[in-house]
Amino acid sequence: YISYEYGREYRPDKKYNIPKRTTIGKQCEDDDTMMYPNPTFFVYYPEADTLEAEGTVPIRSSCIRIGAYLVIRKIIKEYKLDETLSRIIGKDSGLFLDLAAYAIVTENNAGQYYPEYAYYHPLFTEGMYAYSDSKVSKFLSEIRREQKITFLNDWNVSRDHRQRIYISYDSTNKNCQAGDVEFAEFGHAKDDKNIPIFNQAIAYDRENSEPLFYEEYPGSINDVSQLQAMIDKANGYGYKNIGFILDRGYFSEPNIRYMDKYRYAFIIMVKGMKDIVSDMILQKKGTFEEDRKNYIRQFELYGTTIKQQMFPGDEKPRYFHLYYSKKKDAAESAAIDKVIERQAQYLEGQQNKAIDIPKSFEHYFDLIYYHEGKKDQKFMMARERDDVINREMKLCGYFAIISSEKMTAKEALLLYKSRDESEKLFRGDKSYLGGSSMRVTTDERIESKLFIEFVALVIRNKIYTCLKDQMLEDEKKHNYMTVPAAIRELEKIELVKQLNKRYSLDYAVTKTQKSILKAFGMNETDVKKQARELREVLQNLPDRKAVSVV
Repeated sequence: YISYEYGREYRPDKKYNIPKRTTIGKQCEDDDTMMYPNPTFFVYYPEADTLEAEGTVPIRSSCIRIGAYLVIRKIIKEYKLDETLSRIIGKDSGLFLDLAAYAIVTENNAGQYYPEYAYYHPLFTEGMYAYSDSKVSKFLSEIRREQKITFLNDWNVSRDHRQRIYISYDSTNKNCQAGDVEFAEFGHAKDDKNIPIFNQAIAYDRENSEPLFYEEYPGSINDVSQLQAMIDKANGYGYKNIGFILDRGYFSEPNIRYMDKYRYAFIIMVKGMKDIVSDMILQKKGTFEEDRKNYIRQFELYGTTIKQQMFPGDEKPRYFHLYYSKKKDAAESAAIDKVIERQAQYLEGQQNKAIDIPKSFEHYFDLIYYHEGKKDQKFMMARERDDVINREMKLCGYFAIISSEKMTAKEALLLYKSRDESEKLFRGDKSYLGGSSMRVTTDERIESKLFIEFVALVIRNKIYTCLKDQMLEDEKKHNYMTVPAAIRELEKIELVKQLNKRYSLDYAVTKTQKSILKAFGMNETDVKKQARELREVLQNLPDRKAVSVV
């Protein structure tokens, strides 16, 4: 039976939406894109009578956008993603790749809009068959976890395990209002909307600019505890000669010891006010910030390195790289002043009131209350904690990076800054692949979308890397060499149906398009040749299809 979702009802007690659905028909036995409608169908689709009267509609647009498709297909062939997914997914592997391409080109992952994409683009499905959104929904429920695991195993086996690489590992969380997603739990959301979340982490090879693997886990699990599971996974994939580049959120003694267990190197950021480095910074303060030999021009800051153990009982030497930035100093001290001033104004307005001041105010203020009776308590005044404020002010502008291997402060900072690639990967996931909202309501469908999303990230990241490398080679920074701009420009390469019903290129490849194609080792001749091949495929497709319901 075919269900139609006509609305959602928010349940405050459950803190999620309940879908409202009704049955609009039954699926045709021999064609899953057709259905037998019931009277309710025509309530929600009144235009169906008009379509039935017209009889048929074109199966493909008279204008097919091929530019981005050609680039995506080339990357898929280079990575052998089509062969791998065909072996793992089977006959629907083409639809899998089409959904990945759809996310890259349209920056969307909503299944209901996929048919529109299929109408205007070449497809990877056999015979370029354009599936309906109901088929997409069904397909997402059919992908099994074992297939995802098999793909990640195959993908990581094909990486070069002999090369010394640093893996940038980071995670993000995604808000989820779907009621049937079991691993969505309340946790520490970066964009806290007071709804359940789930976490997604990605390991990224900075040497070869490739995502390696990903994992999703419940929202209540924090980054610190999840890192050890990821280390086990990296070891299981056979990575031995590697190091990890980690954000400050992963810093803990158990995690350091766990990486030591596998003899993995690491570079990890530590806040300047963290106890383990704050005393060290205060001891070194004034000894390196004005010495020009410690200046790192590329980042406009000063750095120095200290070798010592990290914690009691630590058997290995660690390298503490301390940094000072005048700009960071000014910004952080101004931010502290602003917080203190805002809290002071609030506290002044609460004097002589029977109120409990939030615990967060106790960091910068001693809160003093008085009692009028045995039970009545009123807030009297607040006194600034000068020792705390003075210490934090002295630490403004400082931060530290700890490495397990010997290197200079500049080398450590350059390695850590290479995390920008993985940061862009997450930004691409949420902003350019529609990953900020999953638009599905079950664990299985979310896992399927994350699987497709990861493959899309692999492809999109390759597009980004090729464009970046081309700009470095040209020694010019063109505004059309970003991924979104390049895709928009490539989408202008079109096959247009002529009066003889044959497709041909609408116009020659432009200078801008040639520059973009050059990044992928392609030229105008390649486009013309592949356009002819696509034209032959499109010629053999049926021109029109019936849309009246069986």
